[in-house]
Amino acid sequence: MISVDQFKTLFPQNKQSQAWTDALNAILPKYGINTRPRIMAFLAQAGHESQAFTRLVENLNYSAEALTRTWPKRFPAEIAGQYAHQPERIANRAYADRMGNGPESSGDGWKHRGRGLGQLTGKDKYREFAKAAGKSYDEIFAYLETKEGAIESFCWYWVNNGCNALADAEKFIALTKRINGGTNGLEDRTALYEHAVKVFQA
Repeated sequence: MISVDQFKTLFPQNKQSQAWTDALNAILPKYGINTRPRIMAFLAQAGHESQAFTRLVENLNYSAEALTRTWPKRFPAEIAGQYAHQPERIANRAYADRMGNGPESSGDGWKHRGRGLGQLTGKDKYREFAKAAGKSYDEIFAYLETKEGAIESFCWYWVNNGCNALADAEKFIALTKRINGGTNGLEDRTALYEHAVKVFQA
């Protein structure tokens, strides 16, 4: 169990500590995230991914330079300027023709942009998660933007990718790679984890 004081200490910038704590305590045990090592690792990773549990929908307001840096093949320098700071158009191009999405003109990229604590992305993942959560495809969009849905989507990804075992073994870098695909934000993730260790041992 996570206390409200523990959540507040870890994420002082979050203004909804009670509601988040209640939702975490309701959802995490269903996915076996019920030991101190698992909870600490989950909070550190989810806290980083969601900017301290404050961002549940992907921010796609990229500059031209950031587009080329993030998606060099989709937004080469000669194209990026046409899309800069246009989130809907960016999503539709960035996520076109993959993850179950249709072409750029379909609007699937924007419709299925990252949602939830871990930024669930793409039509295929939306459909898979809807089935796992016992929701219809049409219901899953709104659910992912609730606290419970945001948490559950990350729990679902966490369990399906063997993250409990990595948390048990305290293999935090391997866990980060499993979630991120690399080590982006490792310094912040590690700082959150080390803070969580102190908070949960207090």
